Amino acid sequence: MFPIRDTVRSRSFPIANYGLIAINLLIFLFEASLGPRAFDRLISTYGVLPARVSLAQPFSLITLFSSMFLHGGWFHVLSNMWILFIFGDNVEDRMGSVRYVLFYLLAGVVAGYTHVFFSPGSTVPTIGASGAIAGVLGAYFVLFPNARVTTFVPLFFLPWFIEVRAVLFIGIWFVSQLSSGLLQLGAYGDFGGVAWWAHIGGFVVGILLVRLFAPRPRVPRVWYPDEHWPW
Repeated sequence: MFPIRDTVRSRSFPIANYGLIAINLLIFLFEASLGPRAFDRLISTYGVLPARVSLAQPFSLITLFSSMFLHGGWFHVLSNMWILFIFGDNVEDRMGSVRYVLFYLLAGVVAGYTHVFFSPGSTVPTIGASGAIAGVLGAYFVLFPNARVTTFVPLFFLPWFIEVRAVLFIGIWFVSQLSSGLLQLGAYGDFGGVAWWAHIGGFVVGILLVRLFAPRPRVPRVWYPDEHWPW
């Protein structure tokens, strides 16, 4: 299933979400301008190499940030940015722009470190915003479970569009990530070339921290004339 749009309209202009999308696209355009050798050097320098990440090498920790702004190809960056475009504006609307950016970066770092934890000896560079975006999906899962998501489902090569509840759409996505992550553990390697545990870690931390960054709005107390005043 591929999401087309959701039914929740943002009440404010999502400047931070659009800013994150713009930064990712601009950096990818820079990547696309590089030759193959320069591109490989960029990825190996600023991508996350689990075997290299340690407290003894402070620069390696910076890659937990830098890697989430790098992508490996047009499909990689456009698919990530499309998901962020659909779901990120509503999460920003509930958190506020500053807290949303902090939440996004924190989810991305935790996602990257989760990948390091489950693949400590890997020397394959890991890049992409999908770990941070998984955190956004986790927040959306908690904040807007009853939202409807219009999805594209390829059925015998025919376009089929259906609306499903966000809790179902994101739930199915998470189950697919978890099952792939478990298969990766059984394969003792980089199963399918995707950092599944980064997605899992980002999603879980998104669920755990969403209420810290987007507390429930207080409902104002209304006093009616026939009630006693509180003093």
